[in-house]
Amino acid sequence: MQFTEIGIQNGKSQTPIQQLIRQQRDFFQTGQTQDLAFRRRQLKALQQATLNHEAEILAALKADLGKPVFEAYAADIGAIREIRYALKNLTDWAKPRRVPTALAAFPARSEVRPEPLGLVLIISPWNYPFQLFVVPLVSAIAAGNCAIVKPSELAPQTSRAIANLIRQTFEPQYISVVEGGVETSQALLQERFDHIFFTGGTAIGKVVMTAAAQHLTPVTLELGGKSPCIVDRYLHLQHAARCITWGKFLNAGQTCVAPDYLLVHRSIKTELLAAIAQNLQTFYGANPAQSPDYARIVSARHFERLVGLLEGQKIVVGGERDAGDRYIAPTVLDGVSWDDAVMQEEIFGPILPILEYEDLGEAIAQINARPKPLALYLFSTDKATQNRVLRETASGGVGINEMIIQAALPTLPFGGVGLSGMGKSHGKAGFDAFSNAKGIVSKPAWFDLKLRYAPYGNRIRFLKWLFR
Repeated sequence: MQFTEIGIQNGKSQTPIQQLIRQQRDFFQTGQTQDLAFRRRQLKALQQATLNHEAEILAALKADLGKPVFEAYAADIGAIREIRYALKNLTDWAKPRRVPTALAAFPARSEVRPEPLGLVLIISPWNYPFQLFVVPLVSAIAAGNCAIVKPSELAPQTSRAIANLIRQTFEPQYISVVEGGVETSQALLQERFDHIFFTGGTAIGKVVMTAAAQHLTPVTLELGGKSPCIVDRYLHLQHAARCITWGKFLNAGQTCVAPDYLLVHRSIKTELLAAIAQNLQTFYGANPAQSPDYARIVSARHFERLVGLLEGQKIVVGGERDAGDRYIAPTVLDGVSWDDAVMQEEIFGPILPILEYEDLGEAIAQINARPKPLALYLFSTDKATQNRVLRETASGGVGINEMIIQAALPTLPFGGVGLSGMGKSHGKAGFDAFSNAKGIVSKPAWFDLKLRYAPYGNRIRFLKWLFR
């Protein structure tokens, strides 16, 4: 939906965005979204619409990111598994939950009842433009909200496909897509919402949070950062090499939970590098530019940023690039120091720096000296090492002898901590993010303990006994 007209409300001019917000608030007030049967119908409609628009979505992802069909289907369209999970669990998530009541409130009954927040804004990114639009939308629908979605303009074909899907599936006063660039995002953020869900970089996350603060709007921020991967000397090396190669170069490295760098035990570094190089050839052939299974960089600006990170580095694998095709080969860097430019920002591309360590405590200290990451990975078969890393580091999520998958399971909460984000999504965590947990106490009128009413006299003794 592109906005150009100005409307009038109560004698005052309104922008089209303000008109849409008013329509959605009016629709929410009808109470229709509170009904669980209504929510189920909308989730099923979204699921069917995704399947109906599958070809259009796949073509859009190919045009925007050069995404292989397998990756597009597995990581983007496959996100509709969230719908199946929500449909299966919605009744349980939405039902009031009894909680104990203190003796002082006898004979009251206490419960927690989830209720929808109202009108929510979802700002989705370009790297997995369909997945990261549909997952929070599923949660918003399941929780009973109206929603406005703003897709990324950096993936214009997918943005258009999303807008077509939503327009043909939902009434705009319930779910609507607003397309546009930075100005559109700024206009939306000036308005009051009941929740804002943003996925993107830390710098823009701060902008979103600043705008939300003007209305005291709660936010979920799914950001990123430099996710480390520790490679211990006690491991199944071939498995680790395959998993790292896949996780890092999936979507040409443009994955928020991709390993940003490796911390490799010095004794196995040479062997690991050789195994990664061999896996790259197995995955993408001698020339990945010709591979149908390797994606492209999203824009010329991001391409130039990534090329800049390669300057002065020791490239041991890859390094080839083609600006016209927005192609950067899967690239591995050795001899990297913590002070290099490639270690100062999230890479978000197909560049993998290798750093060494000798002592695990040293590796953990280096990780903890930096902002808490969205993901942390460890390849080790040693249980003591696994437990130590879990105990002594903090991150949004962890993969042990595995990669990426922790961000794809609806049974696990997903989100960052500190500069990598706030709030959780997926499954029950996503439902809770878009819900208000209303605490309710109800008590029969026939019982009214007069102890709490003035005059208090010497009742303080009884009150102290009761609270102890």
